[in-house]
Amino acid sequence: MDTRPAAPADTRRLVVMDVDSTLITGEVVEMLAARAGSVDLVTAITERAMRGEIDFAQSLHERVATLAGLPVTVFDDVLAEAELTPGARELVAELQRRGWPVGLVSGGFVEVVAPLAAGLGIELVHANRLEVRDGRLTGRVDGPVVDRAAKATTLADYARRTGIPLERTIAIGDGANDLDMLAAAATGVAFNAKPVLAAAADAVVHDRLDAVLALDAFRER
Repeated sequence: MDTRPAAPADTRRLVVMDVDSTLITGEVVEMLAARAGSVDLVTAITERAMRGEIDFAQSLHERVATLAGLPVTVFDDVLAEAELTPGARELVAELQRRGWPVGLVSGGFVEVVAPLAAGLGIELVHANRLEVRDGRLTGRVDGPVVDRAAKATTLADYARRTGIPLERTIAIGDGANDLDMLAAAATGVAFNAKPVLAAAADAVVHDRLDAVLALDAFRER
C-alpha cells in the first residue's frame, strides 16, 4: 500500500482582466487620440462601443483611423501617462502571493499593455497591435481585432496554458466588449462597469479593484 501523503489539491484560480478602465483608469486609444487632435470623436465612439450600441471591431477601426501619422514614440508618452486603477497593484500582488495566474486581454494595444504587464510581473498578455510604417502609425490595426469573441477565446486559452479548468476562472471587465469573457468564466465581475455589463455579471464592484478580494470567488480554499 502506498503510504505517501496525497498531493495537495490544486485550488488555484485563474484571474483574467480587461485593461482600459479596469486595470488602468483611462482608455489608451483616447490618450493617443489626444495627441492626434481627435479625442472628442474617439471618446464618443468609445462610449458607444462600451455601451454595446455599435460593433467593437467597427468602432476600433474608426478610432484607429484617426491616429494615422502619429510617431511610434507616442507609445512611451502614453505609457508614462497611464495610471493604474486604485487597488490594481495590490490585487495583482495578492494573487501572485497565492500562486494564482493573472492574465490580461485587451481591446487596447499591446504596445502599451505589454510594458504595463511586465511592470506587474504578468506574463499572459493579449491585445491589438497597431500597424507601423516608417516609424509612424498608419491608422490601421495589424491583425485580427481583439473583440468580444476573441476575449472569451483568450480566457479559454489561458486556462489551458495554466492547467486551470474553466470552472475555476474569474474574469473582470467594464464594458460590452467583456460580455463574452465574463460569460465564459466561472465568475464574471463587472468593475465600475457600463450598465450592459453590470446586468450580465455575477458580481459588481466599484471604486478599488482589490475590492474583488471580498467576493466569495476569491476566497482561499
